[in-house]
Amino acid sequence: MPGQRDQADWRIAIVILRTLRGWDQVDLAEAADLSPSSISRYEGGDTIPSLRTFERIVAAVGLPVHLVDRLFAWIRSARAAMAGSTEDTEEVIDALCGEFSEGISHAFRSAAVLILAGQPGIGSGPWGRQFSLSPEDRRRAPVLWEVMKRREPPDRRKLVEDAQEYRSWALCELVCAGSIKAAADDAGRAVELAELAVLIANLAPGEETWRWRLQGYATAHLGNARRVRTDWPGAEEAFSRAAELWEAGAPGDPGLLSEAQVFSLEASLRIDQDRLPEAKALLNRALAANPGALRPNLLIQRARVLEWAGEYEAALAELRQVGPLPSERQEPRLLWMLRHNPAWNLTHLERFAEAEALLPELRALTAQLDNKLDALRTRWLEARVAAGLGRATEAVAAFSQVRAGFADQGIAYDVALVTLELALVHLQQGRTGEVKALARQMTPIFKAQGVHQGALAALKLFCEAAEKEAATVELTRRVVVYLYRAQHQPALRFEAR
Repeated sequence: MPGQRDQADWRIAIVILRTLRGWDQVDLAEAADLSPSSISRYEGGDTIPSLRTFERIVAAVGLPVHLVDRLFAWIRSARAAMAGSTEDTEEVIDALCGEFSEGISHAFRSAAVLILAGQPGIGSGPWGRQFSLSPEDRRRAPVLWEVMKRREPPDRRKLVEDAQEYRSWALCELVCAGSIKAAADDAGRAVELAELAVLIANLAPGEETWRWRLQGYATAHLGNARRVRTDWPGAEEAFSRAAELWEAGAPGDPGLLSEAQVFSLEASLRIDQDRLPEAKALLNRALAANPGALRPNLLIQRARVLEWAGEYEAALAELRQVGPLPSERQEPRLLWMLRHNPAWNLTHLERFAEAEALLPELRALTAQLDNKLDALRTRWLEARVAAGLGRATEAVAAFSQVRAGFADQGIAYDVALVTLELALVHLQQGRTGEVKALARQMTPIFKAQGVHQGALAALKLFCEAAEKEAATVELTRRVVVYLYRAQHQPALRFEAR
């Protein structure tokens, strides 16, 4: 009977049952023909469901009735384990999971982790506990995300607004990490995830100073996502707000959030804005702020500062400082940058054979990542190597593919660069008609997408020459070199002669 079990057991049991299906409280209420407020009261410990009501909940999620007693036995074991018992709850979990189909078994194990990581007295959550902060909250965040990621973006936001357990600082941190990962593939998705992280931070429990700190962390990731989307005003606004919140919230942070990460993200924007001394200072602050596993990424960023200042040899030297990565840090994206970025600098130095030697491993890493933008940048590198080694047909095919890809992504400046490199190959082959056709397609796109005036002036000069079939290899090469430099130095003027 319900009254014979501990009240906490009932609250946890209902959370597990709906987590099995990836449901929020509203979903469970609809399936069991109950009101959402009733489910909320049961999970909050305000009341215990009647036996008949609980059976309706069990039936709604599809749990066999004969497993209910085992469910409660597992809950008691889990609670005892968190209280310091030596009982091996893994055996209990495995035994119970074995009674389900593969899909339900996986869901139940996720629910089990949620309970083990979120027992009363351990941290914040949906069972009426006192708020606290602990690194242990990170154990629970992946389980919450497993439920959340199967939903569409509007439904994810609704989940955060309706269910307290999704207002977790650790979930916010995890979603921020997801935004950074998405930025290599889909800038729009990176923005959507960062906005979700900001919502979680805004609704998170705890002292106001802690919430400010968390909001600053999430807003910095929103600024980064906007940067990747080339929304420069939006990125600047977000980072300005993030800095205010981050500093105001410092007294409330027990050291859970990475200050090095916040500095690193802002440094990326300052690099894009050609504020290279500011970027370097931020990266040095990040390296001094106990960066831990972030150190290789910070060194890669410092190399980018040198690259975009045109100091390609120095950039290569900085990348060599990263050294061999320990096995636990050999993440595909990090390894990709440590192969791509040196090769890219080598092409600027016209050391194309050395760059080509790095391509086989880079291709394998690109396939492993399966990210659109990383794939485009690898293909661009292949095109530059082919052009530099005189393989014109291969270079034209690769540049054309990359140009179309960046156009689809709406990244106008890179479209300009690739188009000019493609035109350069055509000119070297004497194909002035193809160059004229490319030039006619360029200007309307760049005007519509906000390429700065200095770059537009250089492009106009090239296009006018191409229209007259008077564009030369020398002129085109000078425009290409200028655009690479002016990408991060918009005040730089193009010298026509």
